[in-house]
Amino acid sequence: MENRIIFLIDMQSFYANLEKLAHPLLTDKPVVVAGDPSIRSGVILAACPTAKSYGIQTAEPIWQAQNKCPHVHILKPHMQFYVNVSVTISSFLEQYSAAVEPYSIDEVFLELPAMEQGKAEQLAQHIKQRLLREIGVQARIGIGTTKVYAKMACDHFAKESRTGTAVLNDANAAELLWPLPIGRLFSVGNRMETHLLNMGIRTIGQLARHPLYDLKKRWGINGELLWQTARGYDTSPVSPSTHQKRKSIGHHMTLPRDYYHWSEIKVVLRELSEEVSRRSRQHTSLGQVVSIGAVGQEYGFKRSFHRQQRLFEPTNSGRVIFETASALFKEYWDGTPIRSLGISLSSLQPAHYKQLSLFDTDEDLDSLYHTIDQLKDKYGMDAVLHASSLSPAGQAMIRAKKIGGHYK
Repeated sequence: MENRIIFLIDMQSFYANLEKLAHPLLTDKPVVVAGDPSIRSGVILAACPTAKSYGIQTAEPIWQAQNKCPHVHILKPHMQFYVNVSVTISSFLEQYSAAVEPYSIDEVFLELPAMEQGKAEQLAQHIKQRLLREIGVQARIGIGTTKVYAKMACDHFAKESRTGTAVLNDANAAELLWPLPIGRLFSVGNRMETHLLNMGIRTIGQLARHPLYDLKKRWGINGELLWQTARGYDTSPVSPSTHQKRKSIGHHMTLPRDYYHWSEIKVVLRELSEEVSRRSRQHTSLGQVVSIGAVGQEYGFKRSFHRQQRLFEPTNSGRVIFETASALFKEYWDGTPIRSLGISLSSLQPAHYKQLSLFDTDEDLDSLYHTIDQLKDKYGMDAVLHASSLSPAGQAMIRAKKIGGHYK
């Protein structure tokens, strides 16, 4: 248990802060997202920190929020936008580890290789800074040796921490977690809280020290689960497939400088295509929709576009992905200097089933890709590269020495 390092990354005021990104004029204003702003009986789905400073809370009626802050800006939700950003965040976190599990639309578990606590906290700060700089979302991070520790570290301590991060494990649980009221234990609702209080169990520590036999006798396996949660026991893995099948496989890259010319941009597009291709094969998947996103800036104004194209047949070929993405980019690029690029493959299906053609065969290409994957797995990501990646525009050599854009 102690060898695991798990982050629970929670995006703060997710809906409201995303709406502020979409409406820059509201950056310093109190903003809430409501289910139906046209009626005062609607409820608040999310409130930005500025709105919360007036006492506005999630799930309270709109009229109540307006009484607290008459000049609050009420916006309707754009759920597809939030879902798209959530998927982007999960893909972003895959730069650090393949063990990424969305817990909710604004919370993600991330499991990392074992490291010292100090380094884990430094990495958490690095991830927070990149999420804010590259995606525009503010996050807090709970760090634990199990998923349940990470979740409670985030919920109970990271929110109050000056750094926005907190660590919870067997070494400090008795000091930090156990004094808390029993109602703050993860998975304890109002009814269970009442039952536990009636038993004389008022704190998490009292539950953790309570005889397991009594809890199992009263609630069976649920009683044991409560006892384990109080003690931080949780062997469940961080798995991308816990909630749903993967819908897309993508890779995003923030460039070290503005790229002005197609000759430079296509080098990065090829590298991104090869990485998406490799990940697709790792997941034994084929995809039929290639998407490309680009962000640039000109005269201080951010310019971006996102386009996609459906292929005639599913693929995980880096060559096909690159050719499709290149055509899309050249069609929609307006010449704005580019600072970040992303490519994804969606409409996934298992690679075990593939439509064969009498006139074209990819068997030799599949064999080549398989060999290249084996070489990279054995000798590193820079073991086999396109020659263009050795040019000044190439990023593959540099990123091969990093973990999630951070030097090892």
